[in-house]
Amino acid sequence: MPHTPPAVDDILTALVERFGPVESSVYRGQTRVVIAAEPAFEAFSLLHSRGFDLLVDVSCVDYLEYKGAKQRYGLVYLLANTATNQRLTVRVFVDDPEPAVPSVVPLWEGANWLEREVWDLFGIRFEGHPDLRRLVMPEEFTAHPLRKDYPLQGRGERHNFPVITRDHS
Repeated sequence: MPHTPPAVDDILTALVERFGPVESSVYRGQTRVVIAAEPAFEAFSLLHSRGFDLLVDVSCVDYLEYKGAKQRYGLVYLLANTATNQRLTVRVFVDDPEPAVPSVVPLWEGANWLEREVWDLFGIRFEGHPDLRRLVMPEEFTAHPLRKDYPLQGRGERHNFPVITRDHS
């Protein structure tokens, strides 16, 4: 008999049974859930064991001064089940002064660079990450430029970086 994948409703039920009430919504056929930061790794482990074998993306939104926002940063994880083509968007909210979540690199190796990018540009720390260092900005850069409190013109740090010249011959 062929394997029947668990419906998204079954996966949501499993999350609720394990972690209590879970905020969820459906928009245009795509299911979104919100998971607390503390049990995030355990929740992602459950989702991984339920067939979500592909981490499509990890991104972040800075909700600074956003009307109604309860926490400053919203991490967005896009998951897929490659056998069934099911998709799931998982959001995890964290706040200042030390925004942090557990790394999901042990579950999806592809999270390595995705988490590094979010760390570099937003300053979200991924606890347990194997190599959390700058990916986009130079190591000397001390800020996180996609935070909404970072000035558009920078803070004058550009004068500290080495000038790269190119031979135009």
